[in-house]
Amino acid sequence: MTTILITGVGRGLGHEMARQALARGWTVIGSVRREADAKFLKDLAGDRFRALVFDVRDSDAIEAAAATVDGPVDILLNCSGIIGPERQSVLDMDFDGFADTLAINTVGPLRVTHAFLPHLKRSDRARIVTLSSWMGSMSHAKSDRIAYRASKAAVNKVMQGLAADVQPMGIAVAAAHPGWVRTEMGGQHADISPEESAGGVLDLCEYLDIASTGHFWNWDGEHLAW
Repeated sequence: MTTILITGVGRGLGHEMARQALARGWTVIGSVRREADAKFLKDLAGDRFRALVFDVRDSDAIEAAAATVDGPVDILLNCSGIIGPERQSVLDMDFDGFADTLAINTVGPLRVTHAFLPHLKRSDRARIVTLSSWMGSMSHAKSDRIAYRASKAAVNKVMQGLAADVQPMGIAVAAAHPGWVRTEMGGQHADISPEESAGGVLDLCEYLDIASTGHFWNWDGEHLAW
């Protein structure tokens, strides 16, 4: 049975990922930032779901949570993320907000990967998928929401490097653009539903292997430029 760890399952796309992963028969470990966020997890209750509480900016909390998990983790899906501060143009920047965006969107996935790497090593077919964004592609020359864009460009580079370093361990890595999704972050005028996006990303998680490691993918399986 596949065991997947998904960060940020309290609401939005992360919650839908967890719901669909359970529907596929997988065992799901899902993280939330606060105990209070667990109120959004009532529909996920069951023998194949377990909640962990940690903030992806807190290495000690992540390590403590990882120490409570027994057995291998087959898939790590880094889903936690923020859009960034209200002021985030290159000429009008909330610098503290910029730093926090990088801490969550870029450094957070690497912190979680470090903590759960021993569990991934115990899997016969370990995979790491991190949600990025086409907005962070260096081929997409736009300047709006630059803190968010920069954080996603940076996490792409982190995942590209991670793929090279864990390939000898048999661990496959991918960055994935979930699409413009109708969530609280994406807004109601976005292109696709959470159900469509989550299904596509989980398909990528399912079929990712060493032969396809180290790439940037769209939610529908299209190969994207870094």
